[in-house]
Amino acid sequence: MKKNLLGADLQGADLRGANLEGANLRGAYLYDADLRGANLRGANLYEADLRGANLFRANLREADLRGAYLEGANLRGANLYEADLYDVDLKGADLQYADFRRADLCGADLFEASLRGACLIGVDLRRADLRGADLEGANLYRADLRRACL
Repeated sequence: MKKNLLGADLQGADLRGANLEGANLRGAYLYDADLRGANLRGANLYEADLRGANLFRANLREADLRGAYLEGANLRGANLYEADLYDVDLKGADLQYADFRRADLCGADLFEASLRGACLIGVDLRRADLRGADLEGANLYRADLRRACL
């Protein structure tokens, strides 16, 4: 049975290691929440507020993060394989060593984000804002950077 947390207020919640696979967190308020190592595979986080959240090594594989607010979030080492991050706000986020293979980051705001060592193989970065982003050691093989702002 899928968890329905639609629009839930979980500001600052300690959800370390929580199993939220397939959960409906659409529009949830997770500002400053601790989601280190949480399983959010296939979760619906459409337009969720995850500003400042700690998602260190979280599993966000195939998650729907369209329009989510992740400004200043820690996604270091997170699994975002095939995640939908269309039009997501990742300004200043720590995305070091995150796995974005085959993810959709079209229109994403990655202004001053740290993508050091991130795996961006086959990622859609069309129209993404990468100004000031740290891409040292990032793997951009077959990434689509058409109309991206570098």
